[in-house]
Amino acid sequence: MKSLRILALSALIGAGATAALWTQDESHAQAAADPAVARLREAVAADTPRLLKSLEELTSIESGSRDLEGLARAEQWITQRLKAAGMNVESIPMRAPADHILLKGATLGNAVYGRLTGTGTKKVLLIAHMDTVYPRGMGAKQPFRIEGNRAYGLAIADDKCGVALIVHTVEMLQRLGLKDYAELAVLINGDEEIGSPGAGPLFTKLGGEYDAVFSYEGGGSDRDWVRLATSSIAIATLKVTGKASHAGAAPDAGRNALYELSHQILKTRDLGDRSKGLRINWTVAKAGEIRNVIPAAAEAVADIRANANGDMDQMEAALRAAVQQRLIADTKIEVEFLRSRPAFVANDVSRTLARHAVGVFAELGKKLEVRDTPTGGGTDAAFAGLKPKGGVLESFGLRGHGAHSNDDEYIYIDSIEPRLYLSARMVLDVGAGKVKW
Repeated sequence: MKSLRILALSALIGAGATAALWTQDESHAQAAADPAVARLREAVAADTPRLLKSLEELTSIESGSRDLEGLARAEQWITQRLKAAGMNVESIPMRAPADHILLKGATLGNAVYGRLTGTGTKKVLLIAHMDTVYPRGMGAKQPFRIEGNRAYGLAIADDKCGVALIVHTVEMLQRLGLKDYAELAVLINGDEEIGSPGAGPLFTKLGGEYDAVFSYEGGGSDRDWVRLATSSIAIATLKVTGKASHAGAAPDAGRNALYELSHQILKTRDLGDRSKGLRINWTVAKAGEIRNVIPAAAEAVADIRANANGDMDQMEAALRAAVQQRLIADTKIEVEFLRSRPAFVANDVSRTLARHAVGVFAELGKKLEVRDTPTGGGTDAAFAGLKPKGGVLESFGLRGHGAHSNDDEYIYIDSIEPRLYLSARMVLDVGAGKVKW
């Protein structure tokens, strides 16, 4: 019944919106006259119900970053679809570095890497992630459903929609026989939400091999956009060692590690400089194991963001200086600071790609914003953009709301057609050498 509802709803969307969606002004008449572009527009409109069905299937797979079983199921779904579309696909095992302050060499979800050879001149890489922030069991609380112009589902906006858009872009271009690229590649990883400790170096390597990298994180909320900047992310841990004692008979004989940790968290919560996007948020803490024992150990983890990579030096120095002043004598405090993800800083090629994307959207009578300042989020575009061969552009995903929250996540269904069209056109235009830099 769900599939029938999707088909019926999509038919209504297509019937009511297609004419307005594809309205163009005279400045884009050349694209309108291209037979391949006309075929592409028809295919995009027809693909909406299929993409919604894919989102239903993907969101039914719970694939948290540490849920290796769920990630394997998501990997299988992606691999089968890409292989059916003609791609050569390989599974790349991932492991965290041994010195990672949280993961310590842990096994991570595999990355899926698919490639197709075409007839064009440039190589294009499409990236997204299959892992989510949610623990197993959340799927029952956020089942896939459609209400009006919204499709709801666990992690549908971050980043199951990005995975679906990439898969459907590849399938659609293959179905139409459009291969105006030297190579079309896909890399979908399973460790993005924990900082891509395994996949990060691979993204950097491939960023230096492909002429353009498009990242499929969410493409807006109430308005459509692409991004030329994302934030730098670091992880800090505080480990406090105190002394245990009887909480009732001799509390003063102990050194309460929980008290000291709480003092340090409150003292350091306002470190940074918000004008630079430099801020710290303590997000995980634990202390003690037994109710009537003064805790001898406590620790906390912080999420740290900055607009520029260099500003992390300021935060690390401030944090290490702050913990020198303690509430409780004879406690020991250890600070670990890991630069988890760099900031994405666009180059001239990235800006050229953004301008071309704006023009493609204008062919549809739609406005695409280009956001060139970070807003706190960090993505794999940053790794791809460290040493790029060409350019990187972020936020090719669907418009949506609710990522990383306990509220229902959803995407806007009417963003599927224009976003799928943008995705396919950028692959073809870049691949054929029509975007000059």
